[in-house]
Amino acid sequence: MSARIRIAVVDDQEVVRAGFGALLGTQPDFEVTGTAADGAEAVRLCRDRNPDVVLMDVRMPVLDGIEATRQILAAAGPGPRILMLTTFDLDEHVYDALAAGASGFLLKDVTAERLFDAVRVIASGGGLLAPTVTRRLIAEFARHRPARDAAATQALGNLTPREVEVLGLIAEGLSNPEIAGRLVVSEETVKTHVSRLLGKLGLRDRTQAVIAAYESGLVVPGTARRS
Repeated sequence: MSARIRIAVVDDQEVVRAGFGALLGTQPDFEVTGTAADGAEAVRLCRDRNPDVVLMDVRMPVLDGIEATRQILAAAGPGPRILMLTTFDLDEHVYDALAAGASGFLLKDVTAERLFDAVRVIASGGGLLAPTVTRRLIAEFARHRPARDAAATQALGNLTPREVEVLGLIAEGLSNPEIAGRLVVSEETVKTHVSRLLGKLGLRDRTQAVIAAYESGLVVPGTARRS
């Protein structure tokens, strides 16, 4: 059996921290390494305990979840995967949190099974958005940032034409099997392309690839197809 997934829970409400901690503790492959009541505590917790996944509230005193995410991921080393928690499915901070490096988003009223699945997906290197926090929402926030990011655009020059194509399909929300079907190649070939483009762009996961596709201008807000 593989090592257990080490998880930190960060929320300013004690009942939320205790509730998520208790739920996560029921899973044999999870280990809750600690909790924090604000972003500053979260930064220290991650430095001291080195969790694999952090459940991070967006709105907190002292230091909010977005700035805490930036600081945690700016530290030396690979850092944890961060799964943001929000009360509202149209939270205005969604795009900023993802741009700060968060790997996904979940609503606080998530079911236990969806929470467990989300942690495993994030820990394995995948990206995750709650069903109601869709590509359309990312595109809406991106629409309010119309200027292309020059560095992101320049970085696309390091990709092969096929990798650029795969990046665009990731931004559409397609899975690896769906991309393989679209391009008429094997799923293993798609996995190779995805791994290489993430490495070349210095991205952590597919969620960050979606952000990069918008910021570089590869995908124009509002034009990505729905799956």
